[in-house]
Amino acid sequence: MSDYFFPKLQAVEALAPYRLRTTWSTGEVLEVDVGNILHKTPALSAILNPEIFARVRIAEWGGSIEWFDTEFGQDNVYAWAKEQAGEVSHEMFDDWMRRNNLSLTTAAEGLGISRRMVSYYRTAHKTIPRAIWLACLGWEATRPKNNALPRTLPTAREYAAAHA
Repeated sequence: MSDYFFPKLQAVEALAPYRLRTTWSTGEVLEVDVGNILHKTPALSAILNPEIFARVRIAEWGGSIEWFDTEFGQDNVYAWAKEQAGEVSHEMFDDWMRRNNLSLTTAAEGLGISRRMVSYYRTAHKTIPRAIWLACLGWEATRPKNNALPRTLPTAREYAAAHA
């Protein structure tokens, strides 16, 4: 795994039912429920067995958690845990950029922050503040065409027309 994604998984422990306690290089200890993922994917059904689920471990080379030959990447696990805790994940931020066809530069200009901070948020090197996420959603709702900031939000009809 490259250095693109920052937090490194330090430890993982199985909790019942289908919850994991993860410890990260940032000092965070996050719990994540992977039950929905396991239930939705037939190929993962063996992991639903509590004895097998309890055998979770960090993969040999790091960068993921695994059960036998099945693994989840640490970046996904970190994002799921952040989102389940009610926080904004780097994947949500990256999806916002992709959905709006934004580069590091255009996202930085749109949010009024540095290009470097956009990169930090996108790679989980920095926690995404709630105000930044709300600014992302506001930017998406208004889609400013120039440097002038909107004074009001669009109506539902205007929003639908702009996103059609």
